[in-house]
Amino acid sequence: MTAQELPIAGDADVVRVRQLVRTAAVAARLSLVDQTKLVTAASELARNTLTHGGGGSATVEQVSSTIKAGVRVVFHDKGPGIPDIALALTDGYTSANGMGLGLGGAKRLVDTFDIVSSPGEGTTVTVVKWAR
Repeated sequence: MTAQELPIAGDADVVRVRQLVRTAAVAARLSLVDQTKLVTAASELARNTLTHGGGGSATVEQVSSTIKAGVRVVFHDKGPGIPDIALALTDGYTSANGMGLGLGGAKRLVDTFDIVSSPGEGTTVTVVKWAR
């Protein structure tokens, strides 16, 4: 599977991202549990891209190391950015009316989690889930 970029501009796009991530996870032979974890994290991050970033994109691709396969998903927006990433990753923190489990919860569901954000310039979150 080559990298596929999907726009995130509305609720239907969040669903499409979930579907593409599931397809990539199956192709990478992730277990059902790991598929569910990755899709859940991707759903949360796509929703954040839409809600907090004003929309953006998700790029989904299969990746491999010398011993295993996985899926990488990169979420990017040009929204207001996150002024305090450490605070945003803290359970219970919410900038909206959510439960405050979003970023921290997504981080716990994947194997690799990287976030880069600059106020006024947007946010990029990269996650990877490896097959076991």
